[in-house]
Amino acid sequence: MTTLSLKRPSFDLDAAIPFLATAAIIIIGSFFVPRFLSLDYLLQQLQVASFLGVLALGATVVILLGHIDLSVPWVLGGAAIISTALVGTDSAVLGAIAVPAALLFGVLVGIVNGVGVAVFRIPSMVWTLAVNSMLLGVAVLNTGGFSPRGVASPLMIEAATGTVAGVPFAFLLWMAVALVLGFFFSLTGFGRYLSSIGYNEKATFLSGVSTPSVIFAAFMIAGACSALGGVLLAGYANQAYQSMGDPFLLPTIAAVVIGGTSILGGRGSLVGTIGGVLFITILTSILSVFQISEAWRNIIFGSIIIIMLLFQTLRRKGTRA
Repeated sequence: MTTLSLKRPSFDLDAAIPFLATAAIIIIGSFFVPRFLSLDYLLQQLQVASFLGVLALGATVVILLGHIDLSVPWVLGGAAIISTALVGTDSAVLGAIAVPAALLFGVLVGIVNGVGVAVFRIPSMVWTLAVNSMLLGVAVLNTGGFSPRGVASPLMIEAATGTVAGVPFAFLLWMAVALVLGFFFSLTGFGRYLSSIGYNEKATFLSGVSTPSVIFAAFMIAGACSALGGVLLAGYANQAYQSMGDPFLLPTIAAVVIGGTSILGGRGSLVGTIGGVLFITILTSILSVFQISEAWRNIIFGSIIIIMLLFQTLRRKGTRA
C-alpha cells in the first residue's frame, strides 16, 4: 500500500496509531470476552469493516484536497435503490447492468460535486450537503415515501456476504480498491497533486497543475466509492431502504481523521484510513457487546475525533519546532 503523502516515505506514526489502538482494544476486550480473539469473530469484523472501508477510501481522496463530501449518505442510498430496482425488474439485461449503473450514478454525482467546488468555487461542505438533500428529495419522489422496491442480485449478495478460502469477499474487494487507488496515485503522480492542492491550491495551480481536473477526478472517485458501498450494503441486506446511508457519514469522516489524514488537507494516507476503519469497527463491536447505549457511542466517537485532531495538531507543532 502506498502512502499518499510522499514527503514522508518512512515510518508514519499517524498511520500506525489506529492499528496499534485496534490491537490494544482487542487484547483488552479479550480479557472480558475471550471470543474477541477468535478467528471467526475477527473475520466477521473484517466483513463489516469492508462496507465502511470502501466509503472511507473515497472520503480520504477528497479530504486530502482540503475539501469534504457530505453527499455520501444519499449517493450510497441512491446507488442501492438503483441497483436493486434494476434487478427487481426481472429483466436479464437490466439486472446485468445494475451494478455498473449504480457506479455510474456515483460518478455522475461526483461530477456534479466537482462542478460546484472546482468551477463555481462554492465551499464543498455547503455544496455537497445541498446535493445530498436534493438526492434525498429525488429518492422520496421516486419511492413515494415508501420503502424502495427491488432485491439484490446474486452477484451483489455474493460480493457482500461470500467468502474466498474463508476470507470475506467484501474485505478482498476493499483491499483491491485500496491497492488500485494506491498504485494509480503513485504511478500517475495524482497523489502528489492531491497533497499539493491540500497544502496550497493556488501555488499548485501556478506550478502548472490543472487543479480543477484533479478536484473533478477526486470527487468522481469519492462518488464511485460511495456507490460501491451502497451496492455492497444492498447485497448484505438483500434490499435497499430509506436512509440506509445516514449512519455512515460520521464514521466515514472519523475513520479518515483517526487514520491521520488532516481535515485541512495536504497530508494523509490510504493505509492510515484502513487502520481508522478497523479501529472504529472493532470499537463499535465491543461497545455493542458491552451494551453501551447509542448516546454514549456517539459521545465516544466525537471524543475520539477531537482527541485525534488535538494529537495531530500538537505533534505537528512539536515537529516544526
